[in-house]
Order: sequence, then structure tokens, then C-alpha cells
Amino acid sequence: MKLITIKETANPSILKFEFSYFICPNQNYEFKNVDECADSPLAKQLFYLPFVKTVYISGNFIAIEKFSIVEWDDVKFDVAEQLENYVNAGGEVVIAKEQKKVAVTVYAESTPNPAVMKFVASRLLTKQILECKNIDETAASPLAKALFSFPYVKEVFIDENYVSVTKYAVNEWQEVTNEIRSFIREFIENGNIAVDETKISVSEKQEKQQIANFDHLDVTSQKIINIIEEYIKPAVASDGGNILFDSYSETDKRVKVVLQGACSGCPSSTFTLKNGIENMLKEMLHDQDIVVEALNG
Repeated sequence: MKLITIKETANPSILKFEFSYFICPNQNYEFKNVDECADSPLAKQLFYLPFVKTVYISGNFIAIEKFSIVEWDDVKFDVAEQLENYVNAGGEVVIAKEQKKVAVTVYAESTPNPAVMKFVASRLLTKQILECKNIDETAASPLAKALFSFPYVKEVFIDENYVSVTKYAVNEWQEVTNEIRSFIREFIENGNIAVDETKISVSEKQEKQQIANFDHLDVTSQKIINIIEEYIKPAVASDGGNILFDSYSETDKRVKVVLQGACSGCPSSTFTLKNGIENMLKEMLHDQDIVVEALNG
């Protein structure tokens, strides 16, 4: 019987080895080196392979991030065979421990967008931004998928330790804030995964800001991205949103950006763009002809 299915992820360095049963229900682990593997004899064994950089264990899969010294096509079947032999021999994947709820606090924070409420948790939820415009986009987030079960939830945006929820106008926030806050807190406390980062697809807009693509952009576009990342993004994140560089036209000096989370569709976003972002770019690029245009994410 075939135990393992090999699946690619959005990150070419990470490969998933999916089992036909749950090897680690209600828990997820990330191991960066062999010294961190006290809870997983299997992860410890995997680090004896010289190309293994990081090991993720969650639900029914093991995901491995490799160093660039090898290609996955050269080693993936050997790794799958090693994993199958290990579990068939009765090897322990993770050391079973008594399941204890981890105390988590979640508080609600209003945003400049009246349709969006920011729910901040006392622990990290994801290292990669995830935006879900509807339930069909929630493959990477069990939490987002669960939130869409509430009829008034329109969109979900997750970044670091917070969740921005956009609602339909059928309910007021004072009617539903406590319900959402309690739901998120209990979801996390019960050991559920908020975001499976191996399933996040990097969008075209995000790719432009990755190092490989960044180096191929013109100098002005690179400067704009650096300004956005260093000065603008932190302020936007504090309001429960995100901003991504889309494009720059040297012809008409037009900068296009993508707004996500609480910033998307916010009534005050136009003011913020013109009186905040646009003025900052004009000053820092020494060009008064710069114009900023928003494309809602």
C-alpha cells in the first residue's frame, strides 16, 4: 500500500510528503536543526541528510525545506522511501505528550475601515501574509475557512499575529465582535493550525518584491519598494492591512500599489494615498510629479 504522496508547494525549496493517515493530529512542529528535535526522532533522523534545512510536521504530512546543494528530483523518491521504511518499522514520528491547551489572548482593535475589525492574538499565526476574498481561497488557512462559516464574514486577512475580518453590512461590529474574538481564541487554544504556509501561493504582485525579481526592476521601482517596505508597510500593518508595489511608469510618473486587508476598500484610503504615501514618495524620490494609484487587492 502506498503510504506517501509527494507534492510540490509554492516554494520550490519545500516539498511535502503526505501520508495516507494523520501522523500528527492537532499539532504542528517546525525544526530548524537537529538540536531542536527532542520531540521528534524522525525529524532528528532527517537532519542526517546533508541537504535538509528545515523540517515541518503537521497533520498528515512532513514538509522538508532543502539547501540548494541538491535538486528535489534527484532525492525526493529516496526521501519518501526512507520515510515509509521508518514508519513501517514502527518508528515514532513525534513523542506523544499529553495535550494541553495553550492559553491565548485575543483582543479586538478597530481600524480606519469601518467594515474591518482587527483581532490581535498573543502568539504568532503566520510568517507569510494571506488574503482570502472568499471561502474558495482558504486552502492554506483552516482558520480563514472556519471564519467564513459566519454569514456576515466577507473577507479574511491574516498576517503575523493578527486577523483582519471584513464584514457585510448585515451586522454591526458591536453585535458580532465578541463572537469572532472568542472563536479565534478557542480555535488557537485547541491546537488548530491558523495557516499552512506550505500551501500559500506567491502572487504576481508579491513576486515582484522578492529578491530574484527585485534585481531586474529599474532603479526607481527598487527605491519605491524599499520605501514601502521600510516606512509605509509598518504603519499600514498597524491598521490591519498591507500594501504591495505593483508597477511604476517612468512616462507619467505613476506608481500603482495594491491594498490588502483593512486598507482594501477603506473610505480613508484615498486620503492616505494622496496625503501620506504620495507625499512621502515625492519627498524621498525628489520628484514632485509622482502620482500614486491604488488597486484594491
